[in-house]
Amino acid sequence: MKIVVQRVKSASVKVNSEIVSSIDHGLLLLVGFEKNDTMSDVLKLAKKVVSLRIFDDEDGKMNLSVQQVGGAILSVSQFTLAALTKKGNRPSFIEAMEPQLAQKYFETFNEEVKKLGIEVKSGVFQAHMDVSLVNDGPVTILLEGS
Repeated sequence: MKIVVQRVKSASVKVNSEIVSSIDHGLLLLVGFEKNDTMSDVLKLAKKVVSLRIFDDEDGKMNLSVQQVGGAILSVSQFTLAALTKKGNRPSFIEAMEPQLAQKYFETFNEEVKKLGIEVKSGVFQAHMDVSLVNDGPVTILLEGS
């Protein structure tokens, strides 16, 4: 499981030129699953995302979590994070989790984050999406399971 975490001032997702989800201050997550990921990875990274201290405190230090600053999360499924790129110029996606199971994991991940008290909005699973964001910092972090 891989998650690209971006601290944002705002973010939105469009499908067919229509905004389907948007947030103000918070985190944009690009979430990808690989064949060997487990539900344990999902639960662990849900807690990690909510606890990740990447927002500035009163002294300008990254010391606060999305929960502590009252931010929201826009979670977007991103199977291309499973790309293998070491050989050749065309990415291979053989390590990506099959879509039906990945969708279950993605939904579970979002529900776990909600249970931890964060407002979660999401893109549309397997849709072609236009993702817009204003990255704050910029701050971008890669989290990996297992």
